[in-house]
Amino acid sequence: MEIKKVTKAGTKDNVVFLVPTEKEIDNTFFNKDELSYIKAKIKDDNKIVTINRLSSIAFVVISSKDDDYKARQTARKNASKVVDIANENKLESITLISDLVISTDFIEGAILSNYQFLKYYSEKKKNSLQAINVIGKITKTQIEEVVNITYATNSAKDLVNEPQSFLNAEQLAKEIKRLGKESGFKVEVLGKAKIEALKMGGLLAVNKGSIDPPTFSVLEWNPAKAKNKNPVILVGKGVVYDTGGLSLKPTANSMDIMKCDMGGAAAVVGAMYAIAKNKLPFYVITLVPATDNRPSGNAYAPGDVITMHNKKTVEVLNTDAEGRMILADALSYAQKYKPELVLDAATLTGAAAAAIGHYGIVAMGNAEEKVMNKLKTAGNNVYERIVEFPFWDEYNEQLKSSIADLTNLGNGAGGSITAGKFLENFTDYPYIHLDIAGPAWMKSKVDYVSKGGSGSGVRVFYDFIKNY
Repeated sequence: MEIKKVTKAGTKDNVVFLVPTEKEIDNTFFNKDELSYIKAKIKDDNKIVTINRLSSIAFVVISSKDDDYKARQTARKNASKVVDIANENKLESITLISDLVISTDFIEGAILSNYQFLKYYSEKKKNSLQAINVIGKITKTQIEEVVNITYATNSAKDLVNEPQSFLNAEQLAKEIKRLGKESGFKVEVLGKAKIEALKMGGLLAVNKGSIDPPTFSVLEWNPAKAKNKNPVILVGKGVVYDTGGLSLKPTANSMDIMKCDMGGAAAVVGAMYAIAKNKLPFYVITLVPATDNRPSGNAYAPGDVITMHNKKTVEVLNTDAEGRMILADALSYAQKYKPELVLDAATLTGAAAAAIGHYGIVAMGNAEEKVMNKLKTAGNNVYERIVEFPFWDEYNEQLKSSIADLTNLGNGAGGSITAGKFLENFTDYPYIHLDIAGPAWMKSKVDYVSKGGSGSGVRVFYDFIKNY
């Protein structure tokens, strides 16, 4: 979608007035009958009023002057409604007229809402809406920033929506390279031989059942005047398809959407794109271990003991707890950079999804409270709210093994937390774990959040780094 700043609206433009009250409506644009209709609708508490002139449609959207996170979310939701009406009426463009701060959020909601994944349709029914013209105080720089963020989020959706028949681990690495070339971050892809040399036992174990080799992608954004000497590191789970391995997923239809199990990888790659494209002045590294998890004759099995990258041993109790195995190697690899903070994103546990559904992201960690609070603020800003779970050491009791350093599974109580505590065993730095199992995949469209891959995590990480 093309977004551009213009100086005035054409006589046949489909105009959207984003205003706090009816007093700010441009009376010269509407005739007397139209104004009476608009005022009556607003009086009846309608927040979006449409005037269909046959040759064009005019929208009046009542939005708050405030720019708190709830007002920003309302702007995005209103944008989604306008986009739906625009596409229903085959409008090719709309012209947004507003001086409100939340104009950027309206644009963000519109672009995200208009997303489609049409690659595999033989007949591609593309949305008619392809352009938004903007009039108001919003600057070209602000427009460029929001376009880059939404492109990054929609690119993450594309990655999640791609089937494993296309997006295996090697193809994911190629897509990361393409996005790096577009935005400016560096990419190094470690192949199987290098992964074996690094003795990443967790990643190699999960990959044993696959006919495709694993990859380990290292993304780097280190601008000349970075504000941090030691990097902030993002880590994303890249299980491109998950059968559960030999511990085959038992729930009916549970494998149907398991192409989404690399949603964490998509989130951190998308965030990296937006960070580099908008040239944020922070040193950021992203690590993406990737493989599929299959039950072949050589697949790793319950009872196996795996030696991880940091030499700790793990007794495998369930091969469907594979995400933590590959993340653990990435987290221990991160130690070489002496990071000042590491955050990971993963569709890690059904327990997290069961706890809060798609309404937010489960987070836990050992970083300072002020860091977690900044992450929560970022979650509010983009309305991917953060729910902090306890990270008590007592949960480690569930991970004790009689034959190895750790097991890869707790006893079922606090399953999302024991998964996080497992990962903490492979860190020596301030650490926050984000479980996006709930919001990463949507069964249906909700406002501006797409059906299928949602791009969850991209905007949270970007906002967090921007205000870091």
